[in-house]
Amino acid sequence: MKLLSYKIKKFDTPQIGVLQNQLVYNLNHCFGNISLLDLIQLKDYQDQVANFISNNDCLKHDIKDITVLPVIPKPTSFRDAYAFRQHVATSRKNRGSEMIPEFDQFPVFYFSNHNAMFADGQNIELMPDHFHRLDYELEFAIVIGKGGKNILSKDADNHIAGFCILNDLSARRLQMEEMKLNLGPAKGKDFANVIGPYLVTPNEIESKSIDTPFGKKYDLQMSCYVNGELLSKGNAKDMNWTFAEIIERASYGVELFPGDIIGSGTVGTGCLLELNGTKKRENSDYIERWIQENDEIEMQIEGLGKITNKIIKSDSKHSLLKLKK
Repeated sequence: MKLLSYKIKKFDTPQIGVLQNQLVYNLNHCFGNISLLDLIQLKDYQDQVANFISNNDCLKHDIKDITVLPVIPKPTSFRDAYAFRQHVATSRKNRGSEMIPEFDQFPVFYFSNHNAMFADGQNIELMPDHFHRLDYELEFAIVIGKGGKNILSKDADNHIAGFCILNDLSARRLQMEEMKLNLGPAKGKDFANVIGPYLVTPNEIESKSIDTPFGKKYDLQMSCYVNGELLSKGNAKDMNWTFAEIIERASYGVELFPGDIIGSGTVGTGCLLELNGTKKRENSDYIERWIQENDEIEMQIEGLGKITNKIIKSDSKHSLLKLKK
């Protein structure tokens, strides 16, 4: 199923729905005043949704008539992992650094701002400092549907409610400066993440799943375009750490909750930082490319849909960089 949160003129409050054949079936009409987070916690909710769709009297809208919201507009937390070895190894090579052996020993993640979520189609207004080496990151993410503590990897896939595309926007100058202090990323990554366009349940992409001893991987093509130009291309199956393994580590000694979002980290070639570094290593005269004001970023992942966002600049002149002592 493709589940979504959305707005439409005829209702004052956000709605939830399921997408089928370009029609959005309004699930609040069936389940009452609940959110998508409430829905995914209901027992056998997919069977109830399927029965609802088969009812010819149910309320539905054309997909063109709605405005999508972030899949989970207010997630309970947001962790972003570091699961693609190609991205990590290439980025380190571009900096003249050896690959760190710890990457192959355990999965890592950081906490980011779960209150800075944007939806497909939204214009994203950023501060002036964000445009100092502004970057995208091509990722996908899971939403936890069943909470738990000390979840083992062999059980962890059962805790995933679904998948969505994730664009982890990054201000590289802010990020690199603060990480010299061995903390962060903080202000370099806390301002905007795009999740969407909908939450795809695991059964929807089961035919693309690859079983491993450590949980499932998925054979899904991933791509990113800027102003219509293809810049990044990869595949979700190249994750060196599965979401199941990441869940196992994330839940060690702490509770995961329904609505928690966990990102995969950047796929190989999935950001300008990596692409610029590779091209500079091959040609020292290469002029780096970064995201500019009014650029449009489009990400596509097979089976998960497409997200498109235009980047605009705030009129504010406030600058953290100018406050440096």
